[in-house]
Amino acid sequence: MADPRPFLPSDPNTLPCTYTPLPNGANPDGAPETRKRHLKELLAIFSGLLMVSLLVVIISGKEPNSHNASNKHEPLFLAKQPHTASPQKLRPVSRGVPAGVSEKMNRLAGDVEAPVFPWNNSMLSWQRTAFHFQPEKNWMNDPNGPLFYKGWYHFFYQYNPNKAVWGDIVWGHAVSKDLIHWLHLPLAMVADQWYDINGVWTGSATILPDGKIVMLYTGSTNESVQVQNLAYPADHSDPLLLNWVKYSGNPVLVPPPGIGYKDFRDPTTAWFTSQGKWRITIGSKLNKTGISLVYDTKDFKTYELLNGVLHAVPGTGMWECVDFYPVSKTSDKGLDTSVNGPDVKHVVKASLDDDRNDYYAFGTYDEKTGKWVPDNQKIDVGIGIRYDYGKFYASKTFYDQNKGRRVLWGWIGESDSENADVQKGWASLQGIPRTVLFDQKTGSNLLQWPVEEIETLRLSSKDFNKVEVKAGSVVPLQVGPATQLDIVAEFELDKKVLESVAESNEAFSCNTSGGAAKRGALGPFGLLVLADESLTEQTPVYFYVAKGPGGIVDTFFCADQTRSSVANDVRKEITGSYIPVLKDEKLSVRILVDHSIVESFAQGGRTTITNRIYPTKAIYGAARLFVFNNATETSVTASIKVWQLNSAFIRPYYQDETSLASFNHVTFIKLIAPFFIFFTLFFVR
Repeated sequence: MADPRPFLPSDPNTLPCTYTPLPNGANPDGAPETRKRHLKELLAIFSGLLMVSLLVVIISGKEPNSHNASNKHEPLFLAKQPHTASPQKLRPVSRGVPAGVSEKMNRLAGDVEAPVFPWNNSMLSWQRTAFHFQPEKNWMNDPNGPLFYKGWYHFFYQYNPNKAVWGDIVWGHAVSKDLIHWLHLPLAMVADQWYDINGVWTGSATILPDGKIVMLYTGSTNESVQVQNLAYPADHSDPLLLNWVKYSGNPVLVPPPGIGYKDFRDPTTAWFTSQGKWRITIGSKLNKTGISLVYDTKDFKTYELLNGVLHAVPGTGMWECVDFYPVSKTSDKGLDTSVNGPDVKHVVKASLDDDRNDYYAFGTYDEKTGKWVPDNQKIDVGIGIRYDYGKFYASKTFYDQNKGRRVLWGWIGESDSENADVQKGWASLQGIPRTVLFDQKTGSNLLQWPVEEIETLRLSSKDFNKVEVKAGSVVPLQVGPATQLDIVAEFELDKKVLESVAESNEAFSCNTSGGAAKRGALGPFGLLVLADESLTEQTPVYFYVAKGPGGIVDTFFCADQTRSSVANDVRKEITGSYIPVLKDEKLSVRILVDHSIVESFAQGGRTTITNRIYPTKAIYGAARLFVFNNATETSVTASIKVWQLNSAFIRPYYQDETSLASFNHVTFIKLIAPFFIFFTLFFVR
């Protein structure tokens, strides 16, 4: 039934919560003790000794190459905290900028010092994701050197092994067979040399023709100079690449004349030229002009700086995490980084230090000069199209030769306070890996789409076909638990109304429009995710259609976080962008909901929005899903399919866990102790 007041929240009703306590344990037949006392005492003593031994082993026993495991949804470090404990109030401290990288702290608008919201462990435990990649604890940021090698996908990432805030940066490492289920490996590279003692920062992997791997990464020296370093696997026959060697001649590159010593970072994957050389590009700036320097090398040890730059855009500031790769104009397959030719467009992407967003543009690359020219200067790098209009930064692609696709990783930071991050013991995660393709229909956009493997997590589904959503109404979708979902939806406007509605000169912008509560003739309409029953908390993901002068119809895709949480220390923005919609195309969106992250892909991935959501009420079984239409003049027909999604299998990897050698006294005691205790408690009376 439609809600007649969809955007007027009322006091939430108390959800029923009943349980039947278990009866007190008792001897079922009341029979007297008939067993011999000495046997009982002997077994009790032995059981006690075994339990003491088990505790000693658990506390002090170490297994090789292991990490401390914790429950994915209720981490041990949360369970140990009292629910009434208040975290130490942190004053805003700049994270990263003094060291020469972009700000790594989330600052709430207008707040010098944000108040502390009384988060409890139940709320914070719910925020941990179920199928997105993140470490077991502490801080993570940029993706590093992703690649496919000997049957395994490898993912490296910026990681603080000590705290849930940025600092002490090293390389974390994990492997997967399918980009969904992951095994955490030991740290790949730590800050242990003068040239990276202040941080093992972002880098990229290149696979050579003979199958060997070279890794270039930025190090921050003992004097905080940004230099480029070379590393490679200690054993190329090891499919897990557990051990890495840093080149004895590091650093292989230092800032060239005219470049600031803190403005020289993040080398790309190398591509092979027709002159038989490898070529890389590195981000930098000259005053306020963002630039990308170009180097050639034959051995990854000595380099030649090319004249000029790959590209430069005035006013865009420092370019971080530059990416450069080809896309096919005619095929739906990804391309190796070295591919060039008439059927190829080249993408340049830069992460802008000034606003912490990722921008890309298509253009033409001239191998001889080492320069790239954008197709359209009006949508050049840094002033045009973004990968994502939400929380998405420092992204990196790699060519997956296993499936012939180019895969995009992106760092998804937090939008809450550092106090909350410290209390929950972790911060940040990675977005679901996305395939990227050239949009042959528009010629102006990439198509980003979750890797197909995510569909292996789909469980039960529900279909809602041709649901009429009248103007100004909200319709609940009965899907069961609504915290782990894969949603595919299509919307159709009333064509007669679309033709008859009056034209307007009013310009529309997702950011300044007033959000989903601001009503127009043809929108907004879409879905309310992570909403509670009373709509006190809700996150609308929606379309807005505007009819301008001459009858031109523009479509916008937006997300509104202003009502996403009642917490006061959470960033709540309205984001989105114009989206191309071709004639006779229905408006379509796919949304992945995973606890505190919502990833939305409109029109096959032409425009994407990633949000971090921190509800306090719309969590666990109280989370709901709705379809809404807040337009004033048109009804909307919606067809929606919703899958429940399983959790991914993400855990530590034990190097010897499958060998007989690992079946030691620790394993033995862990296995037999529960059975012996069970025997003692239930059979020795």
